Amino acid sequence: MRGPGRWWRRQSKPEKVETYTRWSFHSFAVVEFVTIGIMAVPVGAWPGAVLLLTVAVHVGVCFVTVSRALDWTRGRRPQPVRLLWTLAAVTSAVGLSAMGIADGGPDRESVDAAAGGTFGAVIVIGTGVIALGVRGRRRVFAIPAAFAAGSFVVAFTRGAPVGESLFASTMVLFGGGILAFTAVVSVWLLNIVYELDEARETRARLAVAEERLRFGRDLHDVMGRNLAVIALKSELAVQLAQRDRPEAVAQMVEVQRLAQESQREVREVVRGYREADLASELAGAQGVLTAAGIDCTVSGATAAGLPVAVQSALGWVVREAATNVLRHGDARRCAVRLRMSEGHVVLSVENDGVTEAGGGPSGSSGSSGSGIAGLRERLAEIDGTLEAGPAGKGLFRLTAEIPLPSVPARSESVAVVRTVSEVTP
Repeated sequence: MRGPGRWWRRQSKPEKVETYTRWSFHSFAVVEFVTIGIMAVPVGAWPGAVLLLTVAVHVGVCFVTVSRALDWTRGRRPQPVRLLWTLAAVTSAVGLSAMGIADGGPDRESVDAAAGGTFGAVIVIGTGVIALGVRGRRRVFAIPAAFAAGSFVVAFTRGAPVGESLFASTMVLFGGGILAFTAVVSVWLLNIVYELDEARETRARLAVAEERLRFGRDLHDVMGRNLAVIALKSELAVQLAQRDRPEAVAQMVEVQRLAQESQREVREVVRGYREADLASELAGAQGVLTAAGIDCTVSGATAAGLPVAVQSALGWVVREAATNVLRHGDARRCAVRLRMSEGHVVLSVENDGVTEAGGGPSGSSGSSGSGIAGLRERLAEIDGTLEAGPAGKGLFRLTAEIPLPSVPARSESVAVVRTVSEVTP
């Protein structure tokens, strides 16, 4: 059972819902075959064999139709129009064959019961499966109505009273309508799950894009004015030099000063981006993960008072871990904990939604190229360490530890738990 278990855990939530929907409708066909098989046992040799054979054909067509219809729903195949008409024809043929066996077979009550059960089962289940491949409420509910009308005609032509014929058609309409409604709702829910998953991925991409825009905006604000002034002064210096004017030297000196000032300001912008405040990173990661539908909690000691280099390194750990939880995992919960003890600061990020084959989402390399290797190199510069690996069934934990020789150890018992409202400005 380990193989199927690993396969199921590797599926995303929408894929799991799709698999559940697909096999739910497959199971209807299986139940049809088993039920009719049980009823066909006491019927006799040839009537029972004919019933089972015709129902087996119907079940096979239902299996194929369910798969093709759901693939069409997800846009992987064209609408299986011919297959839907084929299933409708097979459903009608099997129902009529069952009635023919009841009329021409052995005159026994068990034959009539098995034939009637076969007729009702194939009509109802066939209706629900056909509804999977049709759009529009009118078209969907026209299917059970058409089969109900056909059932009335079949019952009435066999000599049944009008009341019994109406009752039979009403039961077909009721059962087929319920299964058709189930098909419509199942497809609707499946599409919603996929749309929600796409929206979650979009929000994660928007969070990354927003950060890039912020950095680009800051860089533009810093460099735009200086580059414009440098261009003007360089053009002026060229004109003055062409006229052998001594003022050209002064203009080039000013250009040099502006270039050096621009370099300094760019370094400050980059430093502000790379050496982010740890508290801001914790709040930002919690906000992004919560917006993506992940229950994120931040607890432990406050980041105030930590050295700038330590905050920068731990901020990168939080940023990278949060990004990879969004991109590579199927997490529902993420816990971030900061604690200080015995001259060390320890940051741990633990999340669920880890597959055995895929490794830990927090351990995957992000698009920025940092990943585990990059974080270890960054922490090694300040004598820190990083550990990442499974922390139980479906859990992954990333732990960063940095020594604090100049910061007195704090007891973990006085650590302040910071909730969403406390860390989010």
